[in-house]
Amino acid sequence: MSGLEFMQGNAACAEGAIAAGCRFFGGYPITPSTEIAETMARRLPKVGGVFISMEDELASIAAVIGASWTGTRAMTATSGPGFSLMMENIGYAAMTETPCVIVNIQRGGPSTGQPTRAAQGDMLQCRFGSHGDYSTIALTPNSVQEMFDLTVKAFDLADRFRVPTFLMSDEIVGHMRERVTIPDSVKTAPPAPLAQDSLPFEAGDDGVPGFAPFGSGRSIHVTGLTHDERGYPDTTDPLAHDRLVRRLVSKVESARHDIADYEVTNPDAETVFITYGPPSRTVEQVMHDHPDDGVGHLRLRVVWPFPEFALREFSGAKVFLMPELNMGQMVREVQRHVDQPVISIPKLGGELHTPAELLQALEAHR
Repeated sequence: MSGLEFMQGNAACAEGAIAAGCRFFGGYPITPSTEIAETMARRLPKVGGVFISMEDELASIAAVIGASWTGTRAMTATSGPGFSLMMENIGYAAMTETPCVIVNIQRGGPSTGQPTRAAQGDMLQCRFGSHGDYSTIALTPNSVQEMFDLTVKAFDLADRFRVPTFLMSDEIVGHMRERVTIPDSVKTAPPAPLAQDSLPFEAGDDGVPGFAPFGSGRSIHVTGLTHDERGYPDTTDPLAHDRLVRRLVSKVESARHDIADYEVTNPDAETVFITYGPPSRTVEQVMHDHPDDGVGHLRLRVVWPFPEFALREFSGAKVFLMPELNMGQMVREVQRHVDQPVISIPKLGGELHTPAELLQALEAHR
């Protein structure tokens, strides 16, 4: 498929995955992500891929990890409760350095919450949801076009850093319908191969080992236990664990400038909105309707690793305003990095902030 299309956000995500070379999807239907699975079920067999509907989300992420180790680009999609069930194996993917893409079409929680309403309540979970120390990459689209584009990007980042990578969308963008431009082809970059004289988990200067999938001719031992560079368990040596975990974190965190993806509007502004995902659309509407208000906007397309250096783009800022579809999650990350007041504008219940609500907050904090 290529050219100009009119489609739903979830369908655009599936098309982005296929364009990026994804050839395996393992998932379990859950609102509001189900259309991704439905589209992949129709499309993957036509391009030589495999779709499998698993018995639950635990099995889904396990199947994706297994498929990735055959050298296949693999993905799953879920929402809140299913995302929670995946957390143990997401930690396993981080420890085993398994490149894979997890799409979370967020909905209101906790528990089964609001299956058909939007939220952004899983933003800290995708960073800290599994136990132990590790780092992940998370992208946040605000349009149907970005559902396609950032899904493609997620696969490249997952392969480059050998890390589970998240597309953190929500019901609003997932179920929105807009025009999408789909290119004739997408350039992709597979993981760097494992050098013949390297051990399976021996990393280069970038902290990322070369990848030798099963069937490539190399004998690879894969374990979630603390392991040495051969891949064999080494659980009692404090230095071995320290060295491994620090590398798992550093390979992502040391590349935060390179991974970062954000948009700056009016860097000289004194009052600045910070957004990710659909609240950015309301901010853009406010700025369009009130062009003389001198408001700035930092829109994040990648939230993890958090690009704190982007905040310095607004050297004259006196206050930051952060609308989120939660009680205030990413606002805490901003507060850690600036001296100015950071005002949370939370919204629950499944509906997007209105321009009037943001204007009211703007006037209250000038």
